[in-house]
Order: sequence, then C-alpha cells, then structure tokens
Amino acid sequence: MHDAVMTGINQVTAEWLTSALVGSGALTRGAVASFELETGQGNWSTNARLIVNYTPGAQGTLPRRLFLKMVNTDLGDESFDASEVTYYRRDYVDVTDAPLLRCYDAHYSEELRRYHILLNDVSETHVNASEKAPSLDYGLALAEGLAALHARWWGGQRLAEAGAPMHSAGHMRAFAAIAEPGVDHILRRFSSELQPHWPDAMRELFARHPQATIERTRDPNGFTLIHGDPGEQNILVPRQGNRPVYIIDRQPFDWSLTAWLGTYDLAYAIVLDWPTEMRRQCELPILERYHARLIEHGVRGYAWAQLFDDYRLCVAMCVYVATEYCRGGINERWIHVWLAMLQRSLTACDDLDCRALWKEGP
Repeated sequence: MHDAVMTGINQVTAEWLTSALVGSGALTRGAVASFELETGQGNWSTNARLIVNYTPGAQGTLPRRLFLKMVNTDLGDESFDASEVTYYRRDYVDVTDAPLLRCYDAHYSEELRRYHILLNDVSETHVNASEKAPSLDYGLALAEGLAALHARWWGGQRLAEAGAPMHSAGHMRAFAAIAEPGVDHILRRFSSELQPHWPDAMRELFARHPQATIERTRDPNGFTLIHGDPGEQNILVPRQGNRPVYIIDRQPFDWSLTAWLGTYDLAYAIVLDWPTEMRRQCELPILERYHARLIEHGVRGYAWAQLFDDYRLCVAMCVYVATEYCRGGINERWIHVWLAMLQRSLTACDDLDCRALWKEGP
C-alpha cells in the first residue's frame, strides 16, 4: 500500500487525479485533462491547491478545486498515526450531517510513516474561523456539527468498536505531565499578567485535576471519539453566514486526547479562542444546543447536569493546552497566543467554579 501514498508534488499527474476521482465516484465518465497547481506548507505538512480541467463530455460532480495534503507522521520524539485518514475514510462516512469536507482519496503507510488526503477545496467560500469574529449563531452551528460527530461513537461500547478505548489513568497523568513544566516557566516571567490567585490555582489544578479526570472514566457515558484540537485555525467558516462549518486537521500526537469527553471539543473551541465576554454570553445556549442535538442523534441517559459538569472538567483542561506551549521554556514566538489562552482559561475556571470538581479530592 505504500506505493499509493503521495510523498511529493511531482507525483501528481492527470492520470492519478483521474484514478482518485473515479474511485471516489466524483468522476463517472471522462478524465482529468489538465490541472493548475499552487503549493503551500502547513505546520506538519506539504500541501497543494489544484484547479482541475476535464475532458469534453466528462460527467459526475466534477470538483473544480481540490486540496492535497501530504504528511510525514514521524516527528522524532512525537508522532501522528492514521487518525486523519480514518477521520475521512472510516469514522463518519455514514454521518450525513458531519461537518467534514468531501474526501476523494486518502492513504496511510505505516512503513513510510506518511499519509496523504485529497479534499474538496472550499477556499473560495470559506476562511479559517480566526478570520471572523465569533457569534452565537456560529457557536450553535459548531455545537450541531460536533454533536453529529460525537454521537457516532458515543459510549464505551462504540469506542471499543472503533478500536479507540477510553484513555487509561496512565495516559491521563501523562497528558497533564506533558504540560506541567510550563507552569514554572510561565510564573517566573508572567505572574504580573495573571490574577493574584492564579499561580496557586495553576499549581493546585495540576496537582488535583488529573485524578478528577481519572475518576470520571468510571462511567463511559459522555465519552466518544473527539477531534481534540478544534481551535480557530482548524475550523473553516463561510465568508458569508455561519453554515456550513467544516472541522479539519484531526492530527493527534501520540500523547493527545482522542477518546475523551465530547465536551472537551466545545471547551477547547470557545474557551481558548473566544473573547471572555462573548464566551460568557454564548456558553449556555451553545451547550444546550449540543445536548439537544446529541439526543436527536440517539444519545440516551446523558443528563444536562452531567454534561455541564463534564464541560467544567474540560474547561480546566484548557489550562493544560495553554501551558503546554511553554513546556520546554517560554515560547517567545507565540506569547500573544498562549498567554491570552491561559488568561481566558483561568477566567473560565473562576466563572464556572471548576475547582469545586476536585478541591475535595485526595
């Protein structure tokens, strides 16, 4: 199968595109005659945008614009796996309202530690969520999309069917331990940017919160296959309006969360990136819409009170995300990003009294 993985732009040909589009059902007659190509670079990938021309009489949906992403999954002390390939090719193929781009081809090679995906390119109609101010309507659209994804693999039995059992206690401790070194680095230089009680709150959180997450795994209701990184750079929103949204780039590191509480994805999206006042105004309606859509998708026995507590537990995990930026020392390049994330996360912990979930623990 490794021969099917594209490893360089020079391998893209009209014949390969024809084969991919025929295989996906997008091209039912004719062939790709030619294409124009514009290369790019992501954090972990090489990519290209393609404008495709077809032979006369070609039939099918005939996508005009495509996006090819090629990834080396071996990053030295960290790695990816086939998650992004299964995201498009397996996990949600039967979910009609999944907020995913159409995928025309995707292959992963464990031997080469590489994969590629060929997607519909919506850059003419959509932008990264970072380029638009958030709104309640956008938040509701995001809640609806995440509920559609999460309901598909909801609960311990379905996670086992997906080959993604709930994380062990060791994994949860390791997830916190990855970020914890950042606490001292941040506090040595940025205490003046924090509320007076936040340094102690951060230390207490890292001391007690991991055990609270472990205790929560005793009940599988609420757990599902998550995206794990639905930040504003990984969500595409319409240039006009708020629907449809597309959630992209599911690329978990080997230490990331993949089978976890569904509310983590919502907390990640609105706590880390949204202005605090907007989050405060929209939080409850977004969570209520998410809960309602889970029920519509067949989730049973997941009470609103449990969802809200799960959300609070995950809000505290946003502190991990912000702190992890500085695990090896102050991340100078991204101070404007992680410091704002940390301030928003700690504010949300205060607003929602997240500490109550673990302060009585061991």
